[in-house]
Parts: sequence; C-alpha cells; structure tokens
Amino acid sequence: MGRHYDLAIVGGGIVGLGHAVAALRRGLTVAVVDRASTVEGASVRNFGHLSITAQEGEARAYADLGRELWLTLAVEAGFWLRESGTVVVAQAPDELAVLEEFRDARGPQDVRLLTPGQVRERIPVADGVATGGAFLPADLQVDPREAAPAIARWLDAHGVDFFWHTTVTGVETGRVHTSRGRVSADAVVVAVDHEVDRLFPGIAEAHGIQRCGLDMMLVEADLERPLAAPVLTGWSLIRAAGFAGAPSADAVRDRLAAERPDLAAHDVDQVFAPRPDGSLIVGAARRLGDDVPPFQSELAFDLLLGSVRALFGLDRVRVVERWQGIHASAPDDFLVSSPAPSVRVVSVTSGVGMTSGLGLADRVVDELFATAPGVLTAAGAARSH
Repeated sequence: MGRHYDLAIVGGGIVGLGHAVAALRRGLTVAVVDRASTVEGASVRNFGHLSITAQEGEARAYADLGRELWLTLAVEAGFWLRESGTVVVAQAPDELAVLEEFRDARGPQDVRLLTPGQVRERIPVADGVATGGAFLPADLQVDPREAAPAIARWLDAHGVDFFWHTTVTGVETGRVHTSRGRVSADAVVVAVDHEVDRLFPGIAEAHGIQRCGLDMMLVEADLERPLAAPVLTGWSLIRAAGFAGAPSADAVRDRLAAERPDLAAHDVDQVFAPRPDGSLIVGAARRLGDDVPPFQSELAFDLLLGSVRALFGLDRVRVVERWQGIHASAPDDFLVSSPAPSVRVVSVTSGVGMTSGLGLADRVVDELFATAPGVLTAAGAARSH
C-alpha cells in the first residue's frame, strides 16, 4: 500500500465502482478498498431493473447520465444488458388514471399507454387481470449478479487497484486507515451504502440514515412465454417518485391498503424481473429500522408467491432461492457529505442505487477533480460510443 493515488474509494459496490469508472475516465489513479472478498451487497441482491423513467428531479438527472454509462460499460466490460423498457400493469381504474396523468406530465415519448390487449401482447398476464398499462421504453435491465462484478473486473484490468478483504478503520484528508495498512490519496470517497454509521455515525444520524431490508426470491414459473421486460404493478405507483406525485396516487394507496392489508402490513412491492436464463426475481417485502433482523417471515414470501400466481394465472411456482437485501434509506434521496477537505461520504438513500449511482458518482468526481482541458469525462466517453 505504498503507492499514492489520486482517489481512494471505500466500498466496492455499484456506487463505489461508479466513482472508480469516473476517475479512470479522467486519467486518475484509483484504489478501491472493501472488507468483502468480492461484490456481495445490495449491488448483486437487487432486481437489475434500471428504472430511469420513474425518477424525478435530481434522481432523474443522475438516472439519465447513468443510462449512457450503463450502455457504454456493458460493451466495454462485457456483461448482459437489455434495452427492455418496463411494462406497468394497471389492475384498476385508479391505477390507469395514475398512468394517464404520468403520461400527460412526461409525454408520449417517455410513457406509452397500453390497452389490456397490448399489455397481453407484451407480457403473459392472466386474462382479465389488466385494466390497461404503460410501456416505459427508456428503462434498461441487467443481470444484477453479473453486472457489478464484471465492472470490477474491467476496472482491475485497466489499472484500478482493489484491496479486498480489507477493513477500513478510519478516514481523514489524504489517508484511509485499514487493517492492512494505510492508503494515501489526494481525495477519498466513502461509498458504503447503509454502513455510513460504522465510520461516520454523526453524518448518519444527521441525515436520518436507516436500513431497509428486502425479502426477495428467485423463482421458476411455467409462463406462457418468457418475460421480455421487468413488470411493475399498482404497488409501484405509490412508491416511485414519478408515479407517486400524480393526483390519483393517493386514491390508489388508500384502495390497496383497504383491499390488501396483508400486503400493506409487510410493505410488499410487486416487481417481477426476468434473468437471462428465464427465471424471475420477485420482490420485495420491506422492513425499515436502525438494524434489520436476520429472521425472514415465511408469510411475506407466501404473499410474494401469491402475487406471481395471481398476475400470471399460474397454479404452481417453484422457489429456487430466497435472500435478504439491505440498502440505505433516508428522507432525502441522496447523501453527499464532506466531513473533511477532499473527503466525500456518498450514498444513494432511496433504493435506486443501480439506476442512479453511476450518474451520481460522475458528478461527485467532477466536483472533486475539475476536469482539465482535453480530458474526456465519463459522460463524454459514454456519448462518444
């Protein structure tokens, strides 16, 4: 660890890797330090759904930039990416009203309304399930188990130094103190998602950082045909900022809570994302707190399985795997704090790290290192491809 770097990054998840990509594009020397042996956290435990269209404001700006970067990295790092778009299935008139309001706000280039028949043409929902729907063409999909590890390997092959199995014990201007010695750098980014409180408890408390636990599963189902895109339902319309701001969203929220108090009690979101092998990632039941207990409710998984059977008209669904994901949650969507000169603590605190993390990282590196004339920025590199 005797080498001095331009940028040292604490955390090897997608947000940390995004900072490494941005720094590498600018010709900077980079070190990444992580206590795990590989990418293993929220960056591989998610849906792989890059939900660009449903974001608002700052999150949408990061998501749009991130979309360019994902498209470029998929080619360079050699991982599966599909310009699949997203299908939203409306199952009641108030859900269709939200989609119509969303279309009116965003325009038909972002949101294409679908009739029930057109929903069925795109995805194999059961007859009579869909009142209508929408197609969001800008959204992307990756395999979450493949994408971030592939980016890490690509960065390693292009000169970024990774220190895996290395615990960080302290951070200050110009230094990262670890269980294996000291890493020195001109600037330091701490991107440890929900574990901000381990190194900077004061920042975590000031920003209201909590942990959001997600109960998720991988299933195999005999669908009429494979899913061609991730699928959202009415429960997503009361979560994602773009949908939730629609005038009819409150009516959807009240109705769903009254009709399905069991799903509301487990804070279930119905999202279905296909993997390249045809299996489905299904989730998620959510739990929010300062800590997330390791014990998962079988009732929550039963509810998730019931949602698969009901939407697609299936009698049987085979569970392949179950797991718990954890991500940072806070009142604000993003945390960017500077506890010391040239030190930034960065986290996506809204559950959309895969969607917006690369764009956020690019902006942070831009702020830390003013781009010199003739140096290609990450955004510019993406556009050049």
